[in-house]
Amino acid sequence: MSTLLSFPNPVNEKAARVVAGGVALVAAVILATGWQWLLVVLAYGFWARVLTGPALSPLGRFATGVAAPRLGEPHYVPGPPKRFAQAIGAVVTTLAAVCALALDWTTGAEVLTALMVVFATLESVFRLCVGCKIFAALMAAGVIPDEICAECANIWAR
Repeated sequence: MSTLLSFPNPVNEKAARVVAGGVALVAAVILATGWQWLLVVLAYGFWARVLTGPALSPLGRFATGVAAPRLGEPHYVPGPPKRFAQAIGAVVTTLAAVCALALDWTTGAEVLTALMVVFATLESVFRLCVGCKIFAALMAAGVIPDEICAECANIWAR
């Protein structure tokens, strides 16, 4: 059970970018079609990846098992910032789903979904992980202890 409830460290950045591309695509479909029920699918995927890495996430399994191996040699990055970014995605998509499906506040849901399109596209296309940058800022401010990600704390160790 402890191996199921874990997150990989390090993470193949190519797989993370494939996941981000899938998230951006689904979020764009939600905005284009109004199929806000898909927010539940996105939220599930984020929560599954936060709690189990790719193990219980269909998109995560596809990215790590099918897509990333076809993109060449892996490029490994620290896992904790990626997990933190997934947690941000989980919170944002859950809030969007609650706004849309429980509160009937479609404008709020659309704003949050558009935010997901922007952040996921930055990760997928430009290798810019906003959640990872927030993680680094929180480490620099001492909010996240160095022990959480020793490699993140010491850039010279890379």
